[in-house]
Amino acid sequence: MYAAMRFMQGMKLPDLLLLACYLSVFVPLLLRYSFSFLKWSKNRRFQVSLLLYGLFFGFYHFASFFMNGSNIEVFWNGMVIRLVYCGVFFLAWISCIYFMELALERVRLQQELKDVSLKYRGEMTRLQQFIDQAPLVVMIFDSGGHVTHLNEEALRLIAPMSLKDILYQHYVRLQQLFGFNPPSPIERIFQGEERVVEMMHFGAKSCYTVTSVIKGWGNQIDGVLFTCQDVTELQQLKDEVGRMERLSLVGQMAASITHEIRNPMAVIRGFIQLLNERSPTEQQSYFHLVLEELDRANSIINDFLSLAQNRIVERESCDLNEVLGELTPLLWADANMRGQTIDMRLSPHMERLLLNDKEIKQLVLNLARNGMEAMNDKGALRIETVNDENSVQLRVVDQGVGIPKEQLERLFEPFYTTKTNGTGLGLALCLSIVERHNAKIEVESKVGEGTAFIVTFCKPGRKCW
Repeated sequence: MYAAMRFMQGMKLPDLLLLACYLSVFVPLLLRYSFSFLKWSKNRRFQVSLLLYGLFFGFYHFASFFMNGSNIEVFWNGMVIRLVYCGVFFLAWISCIYFMELALERVRLQQELKDVSLKYRGEMTRLQQFIDQAPLVVMIFDSGGHVTHLNEEALRLIAPMSLKDILYQHYVRLQQLFGFNPPSPIERIFQGEERVVEMMHFGAKSCYTVTSVIKGWGNQIDGVLFTCQDVTELQQLKDEVGRMERLSLVGQMAASITHEIRNPMAVIRGFIQLLNERSPTEQQSYFHLVLEELDRANSIINDFLSLAQNRIVERESCDLNEVLGELTPLLWADANMRGQTIDMRLSPHMERLLLNDKEIKQLVLNLARNGMEAMNDKGALRIETVNDENSVQLRVVDQGVGIPKEQLERLFEPFYTTKTNGTGLGLALCLSIVERHNAKIEVESKVGEGTAFIVTFCKPGRKCW
């Protein structure tokens, strides 16, 4: 454009003609990119620019004619040439402007696409980090039911399985791996449900799960989102609160009825003993039976009181092996009456623990007698101690019938018993003693093989859990 203007100046064209040329080129361009003009639509801007170009080129044509003379004959002779020239110049210039705008529009679109792509990548990265760092198990399935994504919490849940073992697996395969009974929540989503909320169990973990549909274009199922929160500790706390409420009920009952029951029992026992001394020999067995039943009733009351007590026990340094040694004669006496044997396996060089020996003796007696009652004649009860680095384990193992899995969860509940003449307080009392010693008790059982009660005591100054 600069070269064209210089050429026209070299031809010594009048100033008005040069002004017309400048106006015909720059005014439409300036107007086209002005602030108010940009508010118009693209088609309208192009039409207005085209109109301005036509007006200014017409002005340029007539200005160039009249500045070169007003001869009508010259006018008509040069009209066709001027019109052709102006038309070609006009079309060429419009084409240049069009292609310039097209190139600028393409550059602008590419830049916008790049900006949107970068923003999308940033959002996807943040979303990915949020999913991976969320304290929830997140698994995403595609429309075919295959796993396409799972976060770190999901990998912890399915351990020891790895990412490659699960990724792109079908949900039916997951049902088989985790032992879910069909229909699973994912299957129910594919069957038409929008949202499924339920409690599920992954091994020993209790999980609150929410499964929902992911919809794409046309309201079609594009996938399934499965989220899961581990509520095992919350469930344990809930169970503990329920247990404490039951213990509180036991305590209230024990406190209210102990004296009312023991006082008449003491009177009855006294008169029974008096009658026993004065009765014939052949009738004394009946009085002994009555006294034994009174003693059993008194023992039940003592269990109530022990279970209801929430006191801080006084503990002192004790050797667990020595405590068990003091119980050995009593255990052997019970075993001999049943035709059973006791197998004591005590670990040597046992580190001393902070224990209340009376409560530990009661704990061992309850566990041992439960084991003896679970076995038939000629069974063997094994009592052993294991000295670990940070803890000491007490194991009471029987060769009884075992405990079904559905009963293990309720084993330490007060009043829960599988025996025909049991009170359901023995194991609840054991759990209470264990907790007062800041210990843990676990049960391992196989139906038809036997049961093992494992009590773990933490050594003084050590961190066990």
